[in-house]
This record gives sequence, structure tokens and C-alpha cells, in this order.
Amino acid sequence: MQFPDHLQRHLERGASFRDAGRYRGRFAPSPTGVLHLGNLQTALLSWLAARQLGGDWLLRIDDLDTPRNRSGAIEAIQMDLTWLGLNWDGPVILQSQRRGIYASWLSWLRRSGKLFACRCSRRELTGQPIYPGTCRRAERGWGWKQKRLPSWRLQVPAADRFGSGDVVLRRADGFIAYQLATVVDELCFGITDVVRGEDLREALPAQCSVFAALEQPPPRFHHGPLLCDGHGMKLSKRDGSSGLELLRHQGLSPAAVIGQLAAALRLVDPGDELTAQELLIHMDQESISVLHS
Repeated sequence: MQFPDHLQRHLERGASFRDAGRYRGRFAPSPTGVLHLGNLQTALLSWLAARQLGGDWLLRIDDLDTPRNRSGAIEAIQMDLTWLGLNWDGPVILQSQRRGIYASWLSWLRRSGKLFACRCSRRELTGQPIYPGTCRRAERGWGWKQKRLPSWRLQVPAADRFGSGDVVLRRADGFIAYQLATVVDELCFGITDVVRGEDLREALPAQCSVFAALEQPPPRFHHGPLLCDGHGMKLSKRDGSSGLELLRHQGLSPAAVIGQLAAALRLVDPGDELTAQELLIHMDQESISVLHS
């Protein structure tokens, strides 16, 4: 099934960036709280990878899940990145302003027969690491039933289902799912490389299934180490003390924080203080060995 003209134009614009042979990366936090040091470590890795190759680094805010968004978080994200010297290219991309685009892609997938309605509750799926395909062949309709709408799932080919299951692309509450929105944005903005934390590796099969359904090649994915607390647990936004505000109040400079993040990645020696630009010069085109595909 062919893409409508407006969707084809989205793809062509993204392809024009990729075909130019220029690296294009992005950092895509959710505005659900302050960025903790683990988020900022990933941002630093992503920024370094783009700047080492003279490429573009975009800032995208994944703010579709509005009930979880916190007031002032978007401005705080930009302030923290700017304070650290992690400058981005072009305007900030807000997913909340792109809902119509995601809905158009969702409609194309439905008209193509690649989606099915799923009325399984979370309770019914408890203990199922991969969706078992319960509603794949059920005639349960797309509309309201018992005051609930269904979620919309992608019919993933059997050969690929083990890794991802049938991916939810529109939630039962009507929100576009992360897996669809992020894939569409990688394509529309011509992203060539995604640098993110190791914890998101498990999302890769689902996203590759969405790229395949849209008949488009994925970008290259690279996963960096997670920053953990003193107990070996991954930092969370719930741990507000791990953000930059406390470090600023303690008198730490941007160079001190960049040095701390870079030392955790074994890019510099502990105690070194240097700006993001100085770190970039220090790297001198060396590969970032902590990144894994």
C-alpha cells in the first residue's frame, strides 16, 4: 500500500538528511522531572558522538504522556543542558505539537491492515513478558465497549514476535504510544544514529518491528552504560537529589560536573575538570569505547 503524498513528503525530507551523509543524533528526554546525572551522562555521550563527527545534535522533548509531565520541566531540561555547554541544533522538537503527524501514520497502518484492536487488560497480561496474541483474530471492534476503547497493536510477523510481541501503537486511553512516535520522529528528522542508555536496549526489537511495518530502515543504535547510585541501582528521576540543582548549590562548576561524568565513563581521570568543548578536544576523534551497538 502506497503512502499518501503528505506522509511521503515526511519520509523524503528525512531521507534527504540521511542521504547527505552527515551524522544526525538526538537527545530525547521526557519532562517528567529533573534530569538526573544518569540522563546527563547519556546526553554527554550523545553530544560527543555527534560533535566528534561534525554532525547535528537535536533536542526532542517526549511530552506526549501529558498526565506524567511536570510543570517547568521542559525549561529546566534546556537550562541544564545549556549550563553544561551541551548545545543543540535547530529548534526544540516537542512531540506534543506533532500529534497530527503520528495520527496520520497510525491511520495508514490501520488502513493497511497492520493493526488490530486489543481489549486485554493489564491484569490479564500480568506475568506475560511477550503479548500472547489473544486478540489477534478476535472480532472485538474498534469502538467503545463497556466504557473502554481498545488499544491498537501492530501485527508483528511470527518470526519477529518473540523479541517484541505485538507492539501497542495507540494506548487504550487514546494516547499515541512511545514506540510509534519515536520511530516516526527518527524517520522524519533523518536521524542516523541514536545514543541512549543500556536500559533502553530492550525496546529495540519493538522499535525495529515498527520500522519494518513502515517499510523503512532504522538508524544505528548505540547503548551506553548506566550511572548507578552507591547501592548499584540505576538513578531515577524520583531521586531528586541526583539533579544539577543541588550540585550548583554546592558550588560545583559546569567543568566540574562534566569532569565527573567523563570520569565515570573513563574518558578522563577522576578529579579532572574541563568544559564540554575541552572534553571534545581531549577526545580528538577517538572512538567512544563505552558505546555498544
